[in-house]
Amino acid sequence: MTKKILIVDDEPNIVISLEFLMKKEGFAVAVACDGEEALAKVVSFAPDLILLDVMMPKKSGFEVCEALRADPAKAGLLIVMLTAKGRDTEVAKGLAMGADAYVTKPFSTKELVARVKTMLAVA
Repeated sequence: MTKKILIVDDEPNIVISLEFLMKKEGFAVAVACDGEEALAKVVSFAPDLILLDVMMPKKSGFEVCEALRADPAKAGLLIVMLTAKGRDTEVAKGLAMGADAYVTKPFSTKELVARVKTMLAVA
């Protein structure tokens, strides 16, 4: 069965490139451009993994992560935080809130795809 990825970022260029990359790898992809839309898409799209930007309008990635982790029905959802904030404290905060991985921008698209595939156990 095709794995589903939700890309959440308010920067169109990042969304376009990530969407292209993930579709090229055979994943089903949905997109959200702010935290509120992300939470709605999780319900309607039921992704296996979320690529979640931290700094966004309406709700931050941290708030989205926290909301998802508070819902037992979403406990198995994999969350990869994507952010320009790469300080150790930011990384620690993201992981403490329940993110499964933390990737700082700019990132290697090849490494991101490899990490996503590993996390979803897709060869």
